[in-house]
Amino acid sequence: MGVSRAGYYKWLKRKPTRSEKQLRKLTDSILQVYEKHKGIYGYRRMTIYLNHFLHAKVNHKCVYRLMKLLDLKAVIRRKRYNYKPHKPMHVAENILNREFRKEYQPMEVLLTDVTELKYGNQSKAYLSAILDYGENKIVAFKLSRHNNNALVRDTVQQIADDIRPSQTLLHSDRGFQYTSHDFKRFANHYQLIHSMSRVGKCIDNGPIENFWGTIKEEMYRLKTYTSFEALEQDISQYIRFYNTRRVTLKMGLRIPV
Repeated sequence: MGVSRAGYYKWLKRKPTRSEKQLRKLTDSILQVYEKHKGIYGYRRMTIYLNHFLHAKVNHKCVYRLMKLLDLKAVIRRKRYNYKPHKPMHVAENILNREFRKEYQPMEVLLTDVTELKYGNQSKAYLSAILDYGENKIVAFKLSRHNNNALVRDTVQQIADDIRPSQTLLHSDRGFQYTSHDFKRFANHYQLIHSMSRVGKCIDNGPIENFWGTIKEEMYRLKTYTSFEALEQDISQYIRFYNTRRVTLKMGLRIPV
């Protein structure tokens, strides 16, 4: 092989340096985290996870190089365009007006929406959720086989005891559930401030749309669901993970002091 005898024995007796040992340990950690979380983390969020949960004290450039060598890539989010107009019964003003850069207290600004998921032989399920923007947590959710007023009513009913009358703002799109007489009565009863997106402007409800993209990429599209119950179980587990353990770029890439 064109290797000298002296060079071979030098290599044979050589011991890995401290730096090499650290890189090997880091590589093993990256592989374990990537597999454990089903490939949802790219190098930035992987760096945050390693520093925040494993106290690795590693630079994001090093993680980038190692993940590139290991050919590890994060799952990619897809865009969707499926808005269908309808004739609303009650329309609220866009009070929130995309004020997403402000600091909000818990239960001050809530965002809600419904998304469609499929399972089995083209069966459909509908997930309704409410995101507390101030805490960036899902405070209520429900999965149903039917997309109707009852789905939204049962979702918002979960937060009824936590609503701050005349202070809690609930923002939604103009879907038929949120413009119905039923939802209007609920909002009036609990003195909710109801805000609605403009027609066809999903960006007005951006954070909850972002959550839909996240849960679909990091959970739903990584597995084939054959039953409603299996889908419901994974959604519950993922939302617990999202609320308590999920790494976000807002946590920062800095090495902890």
